[in-house]
Amino acid sequence: MSTSRLIAKNTAFLYVRMLLTMGVTLFTSRVVLNVLGVVDYGIYSLVGGIVVLFSFFNSAMTSATQRFLSFDIGKNDLIQLKKTFNATLNIHIGISILFFLLAETIGLWFINYFLKLPDARMSAVNWIYQFSILTFLLSIIQVPYDALIISKEKMGIYAYMSIFEVFLKLIIVYLLVVFDADKLILYSVLIFLVSFISNMTRKIYCKIYFKETKYFFCYDKELYRKLISFSGWSLFGNIAGVARGEGSNILLNIFFGTTLNATYGISMQVQSAVQIFVSNFQMAVNPQIIKQYANGNKEKSLSLIFQSSKFSYFLMLLIGCPIIYNIDYILQLWLINPPKYTAVFVVLCLINILIDCISGPLVMGAQAVGFIKWYQITIGTLIFLCLPISYFALKVFYDPKVIFMVIIIINLFSLFGRLLFLKFLINLNLQSFFLEVLSKILMVTLIITVFGCFNKFAITNPNMNFFFKSIFITVINLTSIYFVGLNNNERKFLLSFFKK
Repeated sequence: MSTSRLIAKNTAFLYVRMLLTMGVTLFTSRVVLNVLGVVDYGIYSLVGGIVVLFSFFNSAMTSATQRFLSFDIGKNDLIQLKKTFNATLNIHIGISILFFLLAETIGLWFINYFLKLPDARMSAVNWIYQFSILTFLLSIIQVPYDALIISKEKMGIYAYMSIFEVFLKLIIVYLLVVFDADKLILYSVLIFLVSFISNMTRKIYCKIYFKETKYFFCYDKELYRKLISFSGWSLFGNIAGVARGEGSNILLNIFFGTTLNATYGISMQVQSAVQIFVSNFQMAVNPQIIKQYANGNKEKSLSLIFQSSKFSYFLMLLIGCPIIYNIDYILQLWLINPPKYTAVFVVLCLINILIDCISGPLVMGAQAVGFIKWYQITIGTLIFLCLPISYFALKVFYDPKVIFMVIIIINLFSLFGRLLFLKFLINLNLQSFFLEVLSKILMVTLIITVFGCFNKFAITNPNMNFFFKSIFITVINLTSIYFVGLNNNERKFLLSFFKK
């Protein structure tokens, strides 16, 4: 119960952060789209995505950093924790140097000679590319500090810092409207400044409150070997993930031009905002999954994986369904004149997130064990297949929707692949997972789908129609989740938690 209370408390902090972040993100996206225009917004989305293409090793090291810091804290080994933090910081400094070299050579060539970008905007493109590089360099160095705050489960502090960053982005929108300059270049400069301030805030906090962040050059050959080995096998999976995400954006550019890059960018903004709803919960649970495993309490770790997979899906369903059933109204209210295909892109993104959020705790379970070689090779290969399959599907159908359909199908295969691997890694009971998690997810989804088909209100006022439709869907959702999706113990805990 103490673990459940800690997770609930940390989740509450993160949801306050989420609500503010989501609101500001959606508002700023609308203003930025209007100020920049569809073409410039598409350019920023595409160019920023090229920078992310070079993030594959940093993403792998992020997983390793989070895992090893949580593992050391779970074992209550403070000396090893200090070594691990400094070793990961040294590695991230090395990654930043490698990233800079790749971005200023291969990336620069790719931007100027491969992509289909307007000739009149090439000067601005190169400016935003350079500031995107600087912004990403700061995010690389920030990783060990964020990982330590999360591993220590200081979610309140993490939430306050994120809220501070969000309000800085609100100031960006104001400055973007007020200043008379090239809006695209100005936007990239302001985003860099926000990143710099955010980076310094986290670093100062960690230096004051966490003694293990005092820098020294850690040379522990065995520790570096473990970190590099873990991140090395994670690398393949991260390359596949980046190829799927940013590669899809490049394919849209090749086949349809920058207008659909703007549409893709908007759908990714919605995906990021909505995904926070689930990632906050998983962020609160993940350190406990690793810490319980590190303590030798495998049954508790498996129980957390089961419960967090199911709760993640239900949380996503609660916010996703009202958006899906009101997508046209929401986009017109938010963007006024949304680009073509925006509605279908957003709906398919939300369906994909529903599948992905079940897999999140399974991924953390595999990371807790540490033996991830064949797991990463198999799942990474499946994810990477999205890109070539999408390319041939676009050649055949010439329909941008097929990219998301391919991703959804591959994600379903990846989910079952993860379950099979966890059966061998930590003896996950497949039958129990299907009965306790997947069967209840399917029943709740079926109920909300059936009721959604009858969700028709004869109300001419679009605002009132949106309100009543959303309330109806949410009530059906909550009712079906409570009576069908949860077991007796989960219902008792929720009632106790809300009473308090």
